[in-house]
Amino acid sequence: MNTMHIHHLHTCTGHRGAVYTLAQAHDPRHFLSAGGDGWIVDWNLDDPDTGRLLAQTNSNLFSLCLLPGANQLVAGNMNGGIHCINLEKPDEARLIQAHRKGVFDLKVIGNYLLSAGGDGILTWWDVETFQPKVSLQLSSASLRCIAYAPQRNELAVGSSDNRIFFLDAGMPGLKGAIANAHGNSVFSAAYAPDGRTLITGGRDAKLKVWDAEIFGEDNIPWPGTRTPEQAAHLFTVNHITYSPDGSLFATASRDKTIKIWDAATCTLLKVIDTIKYGGHINSVNRLLWMNQVLISAGDDRAIMLWRVETD
Repeated sequence: MNTMHIHHLHTCTGHRGAVYTLAQAHDPRHFLSAGGDGWIVDWNLDDPDTGRLLAQTNSNLFSLCLLPGANQLVAGNMNGGIHCINLEKPDEARLIQAHRKGVFDLKVIGNYLLSAGGDGILTWWDVETFQPKVSLQLSSASLRCIAYAPQRNELAVGSSDNRIFFLDAGMPGLKGAIANAHGNSVFSAAYAPDGRTLITGGRDAKLKVWDAEIFGEDNIPWPGTRTPEQAAHLFTVNHITYSPDGSLFATASRDKTIKIWDAATCTLLKVIDTIKYGGHINSVNRLLWMNQVLISAGDDRAIMLWRVETD
């Protein structure tokens, strides 16, 4: 790996609460944010000074997802509700009580929207009718994250009971689970773009890399660690995302830092912190890597744009 350079491009301000989630917009130069103020804001990478308020709710928003091919988005709140918002008529938004506790992650797969709830339930929703199709009680603890490998149509779901659950996305059903995958809650998970590797991060501040191609008896996935676990951060690993070309991945933490890693070797390359780079002054909650720009959001109500370059 050549020398890496980090450039702080811009800080987007305007949210009145912590920013918990980010999502790609339909326009490849736009992204969305949401958080503790209940606002959903559209940002333009070419003009990041001013965000455009798309919708406003009265709840802390933990998760956000734009429905493909439709002018609709969904946002999960701290009370287990999902806000279904038509961007042409935001005042007519619907609120569905999807879970008994917070909706920590949302993901669209095919014709379904998946929601991970604080009640330990994973639910498949029809994206056209917003009716639940299947609900699986995976745990008595919160489900914190959903990762998807389209190569095997496989889901990995991280839980606050320290487990990672593996499911078939097309025919909902549990395929296997790793007990004690982390020493504490599994907060983040991401499959490599080729689907061969799963990276997870936990409240134990550790990073684990799993070989997603190892199969156990009866062809049940039972990934083994590809590399020894790493003490990646000082506190919780809140989120993991890969670079567009898959050569790097980034981690965000409650320790206020963003770390850039080599995806092939899981070697730490850079630490983006407050002192050296003018980074976040509170927990970094979410990352989004798009158009060669790494976007971070935190408890400090700020969204920061970074360019990661090598020479």
